[in-house]
Amino acid sequence: MTPSPCGPAATPPDLGSPPFQAAARFASEPIATVEPLGRGLINATFLVTTATRRFVLQRINARVFPDPVAIMANLRILTDHLRSPATRVPAPALRLPGILATLDGADFHRDGTGEYWRALDYIEDSRTLARLDHPAQAEAVGRALGRFHVLAGGIDPASMRDTLPGFHIAPQYLARFDAIAARPRPADGAALRAALDFVAARRDGLGVLEQAKRRGELVPRIVHGDPKLDNVLFDPTGGHAVGLVDLDTVKPGLIHYDLGDCLRSCCNRQGECEHGGPARFDLDFCRAILKGYGAEARALLGPADRAYLYHAIRLLPLELGLRFLTDHLNGDVYFRVDAPGQNLERARAQFRLAESVERQETEIRDLIAGLA
Repeated sequence: MTPSPCGPAATPPDLGSPPFQAAARFASEPIATVEPLGRGLINATFLVTTATRRFVLQRINARVFPDPVAIMANLRILTDHLRSPATRVPAPALRLPGILATLDGADFHRDGTGEYWRALDYIEDSRTLARLDHPAQAEAVGRALGRFHVLAGGIDPASMRDTLPGFHIAPQYLARFDAIAARPRPADGAALRAALDFVAARRDGLGVLEQAKRRGELVPRIVHGDPKLDNVLFDPTGGHAVGLVDLDTVKPGLIHYDLGDCLRSCCNRQGECEHGGPARFDLDFCRAILKGYGAEARALLGPADRAYLYHAIRLLPLELGLRFLTDHLNGDVYFRVDAPGQNLERARAQFRLAESVERQETEIRDLIAGLA
C-alpha cells in the first residue's frame, strides 16, 4: 500500500505494553517475548514467541483502514477458501499467513481503547529482500503473484468488501491533487514546478483503467492489492519466492493494479529512495516477472487484459508519484518523512520511473505480446 520506508524500525515494547497484553489474548501458554517485526508504515507488527511456537501480532491501523472488521471478514474468506479440500494448491504451495483465533474463538481482539488486534501464522524459514539481484528472483516473484491470482480466482469477488475505498483509483487521487494544488502557497521552486508540469502533461491518461472497467472491458477479480517486493517472502537462500504477506488490501479489483505495482516495485532497482542513481525501469526484470506470471496465470489473461497491461505498467508509478506530490503540497501528513522535501523527491523518482517506462514502450509491449 505504501513504499518501503527508508528509516529505522521501532523500539521493542516492554512486557506490560498493549502489544504484550493483546498477544496474551491469542496465546494458550506463557509468552516469552513480543518484538517488533518488519518496517511497515501502516500497521504495528510484532513477532510473539512462546515456548512452542511463534506467531505474528498486528494492530490494524483504523485511521488508514476505516473498517477493520471488513479486513478480517475478507481474510477469513481467503483463509477458508485456501484450506478447502476443493481448492487445488499448485505445487510448490504458495504460503499465506492464516488467521489465528483468540482464546475465545474470535478472529480478532478489540482492546479497551478500541484498537483492533489480530494474530496470523508466522511463516518460518523465509525472508524478504530489499532488492532483486538477478532475473531469476524476478521470475520467482511473477510466479508467486500469478499463483495467488489463480488460487483466489475461485472466490466470488462480490463476496468480499472493499477494505480501502479509492485505493489505486487514479482519477480520485487526481481530484484530491487538484483540490490541494489549488490552495495558495509560496512561490514554487524549480523542482516543484517540473513535477506539476509532469502531471499536467499526463493527466488525461490517468483514468484509462477505470474507464475500461466502466465499459466492461476489464472485470474485477480478487487481488492482493499491495504486491510490492517487501510483501514477497523468499526462502533463506533468496532464490525462490515461497509466500505473500500483508493481506489487508485483498479485495475485488483489477489484476492490472497488482501486476503494475509489482513491476513498479521490482523493476526499479534503485529502490523507493533512489540510492545509487536515478530510477530506471529494468526491462530484464520486467521480462522475467511476466515470464513467471505467465507460467502460472496465462489463462487468466484475455485479449482485453493484455491490451491494457502496458497502461497499468505506466500508470502505477505515475499514481504513486501523484500521491507523494499531493502529500508534499499538503504538508506531509500521510507518508512519513525524515526531512523537508522528501515527498517531493519521492514523487520525482516515480515520475522518472514512469518516463523510463514510456521510453521503452515498444519493448514492453513486445514482452506483453509474449503472454498470448
